[in-house]
Amino acid sequence: MDPFKTRRLGRTSVSLPLFGFGGAGLGNLFDDIEDRTADETLAAAWDEGVRYYDTSPWYGRGLSEHRFGRALYRKPRDEFILSTKVGRLFSAPKDIAAFDASERAWRHGLAFEHRHDYTYEGVMRSFEDSLQRLRLNRIDLLIIHDLDSLVLGSERLVDAHLDQLATSGIMALQDLKASGRIKAIGAGVNQMGTIPKFLDVLDLDFFLVALPYTLAEQPVLDVEFPLCEKRGVGVIIGAVFASGILATGAAPGAKLHYRDPTPDEAERINRIEAVCRKFETPLAAAALQFTLHHPSVASIIPGAIHPSQVKRNIELFRHDTPPQLWAELKAQGLLRSDAPTP
Repeated sequence: MDPFKTRRLGRTSVSLPLFGFGGAGLGNLFDDIEDRTADETLAAAWDEGVRYYDTSPWYGRGLSEHRFGRALYRKPRDEFILSTKVGRLFSAPKDIAAFDASERAWRHGLAFEHRHDYTYEGVMRSFEDSLQRLRLNRIDLLIIHDLDSLVLGSERLVDAHLDQLATSGIMALQDLKASGRIKAIGAGVNQMGTIPKFLDVLDLDFFLVALPYTLAEQPVLDVEFPLCEKRGVGVIIGAVFASGILATGAAPGAKLHYRDPTPDEAERINRIEAVCRKFETPLAAAALQFTLHHPSVASIIPGAIHPSQVKRNIELFRHDTPPQLWAELKAQGLLRSDAPTP
């Protein structure tokens, strides 16, 4: 597969390379990455030909955006596509000592508090704050971030914020698009049921699907993806490695959906990897390529935290995977029979 062949994103005017770069890792998701290593990783991505980059204010509480901006602001702006996200606003902690002592996400990120805000004013401020961190004056794709119960903790809060978005924040996104400051409006998906819930109240161009469409599981094929196809809504896949286990196999410490896998889940991954070995295909190559066989998927955005990982991911993407591999996975019940494959 050619990683830099382009596909149209849903019904938008945007064409994305099949292979992009996801920025969660460079927000210090699991490790404290040195600035120099982050800079070298993004430089390697550019030198290898990567031209689609995705980040978020949430990744490292601003850190990922700072790093992407440092890498990209001197690049010719028309030569790359950039997406970031809205939904959180950041400020200095009122009680710095309490903040430093707290258990919190992105422990290796920047020392800013956040609050969720999906109002018109909140979306506009988030957009302008991102421009400042990125050192750029426009963003191509703007994505509603983490509006689900996995993040917010309850469906009540989801409904309250979704109402806030539907009655206020969406107008900011539409104004930004109408003025040409962004080209498309999307939403992030972490759990089942999010896509229909969004499409009931919002007119969106695409979804960034972190979970659950990977080589490990495909439940969105029942309702979510058919709904996207019917409405011409595009899809970007954000977590092709299911947060790590599809890159490494079920090795000690490997994560599935940002947690330790159950014994049954680990065994399933082991069986998938055994089929891949039978057809001389690395598990990671199969994971990178699989989701792009769906007609709604325009791009995948695996992350990297070292230059060697960027180069390795592109090599794996180009691996010549035999069609018989997919047939064998389906025959063993390790891949849904209706999953699109060659």
